[in-house]
Amino acid sequence: MSVVGGAYEELSQTGQLGPETFELLRRLVHQVRRSSGFPPPEGYAEWSDDAAYDVITSMLTREGAGQRFVTSCFVQAADEASLERLFLASIKNFLIDEAKKTPRGKLRRRIARLMGADASFRRMPGSPPRWMLSEHPEGAVWQGDPDDLVGEAWRVPGVGITRWNHSGPTPAQTVHALMVILTQVLRHARGAVREEDLAKVLESRFELLAPARSISLFVDEGALAEPVEASTVMEADAAAAGGGAADIWQRLTANERQLLPYLDEGAHHAAQLLEVGLAQAEAVLAGLKAKLRLALSDDSDRTAVMGALLRRCADPPPEPPL
Repeated sequence: MSVVGGAYEELSQTGQLGPETFELLRRLVHQVRRSSGFPPPEGYAEWSDDAAYDVITSMLTREGAGQRFVTSCFVQAADEASLERLFLASIKNFLIDEAKKTPRGKLRRRIARLMGADASFRRMPGSPPRWMLSEHPEGAVWQGDPDDLVGEAWRVPGVGITRWNHSGPTPAQTVHALMVILTQVLRHARGAVREEDLAKVLESRFELLAPARSISLFVDEGALAEPVEASTVMEADAAAAGGGAADIWQRLTANERQLLPYLDEGAHHAAQLLEVGLAQAEAVLAGLKAKLRLALSDDSDRTAVMGALLRRCADPPPEPPL
């Protein structure tokens, strides 16, 4: 006997998840992700049918629930339309739970808390969650390319973070930096922007979710260092980088060379390292940063040069002449 009439009739006649039900779930996953802006599951750079099937499989095999969600939705449904609504709610709740587990999901919740506590921002009613500046008219929605917002964020000079904690209260200086970027991005958008897109902007601008595999360059108050990744250093032109580093190294004092690997630790750490007073340590640190800015400002491969400098710090001092 052939099954017709869709997923509801299929479940009514067979009591099992068959091709009609599976196809309905696939279609509804795409509907939910388009309307709510959920990121694709882990292992996928973008949404596809394979990504949707992965979500369905995860729902059907998760511990403590599994395929029971299909049965639960079916027994509450009266027809195909009500079954779709119940499936939609189940899929959305599942994707919400999954998104909360991801680093970006945690970032979204953090910025939502921060904006919710600041009268300068207003959350737009509805789903997906969107935020706008309080000065913008009600109902104004931005619908442009997220890369445009990332570009606008990078055009804000002199703003960065030196501390990013993955739990606990967000440091005040970090909050200020995040709010400056969010304000500028939303002002540029002139309307409400999806919370997911705002998280992507901050992730890109501050490299918040990047793997911890870098050495930071010098950091000013409120300025984020550019990372020196091990792979970048290894693949750079060693001769050119080494030559530039040698010139800079010759211009550094002994104290400056000692502080070079600890530029983002602050004056108190510098004072302990050099065994000098705080004021003197601040002066040495400021002088070192100024020298590096000047020496690296015109260098097209500053990352490789800085990497070569840091490697010099790890080299043993030359033997004194006999």
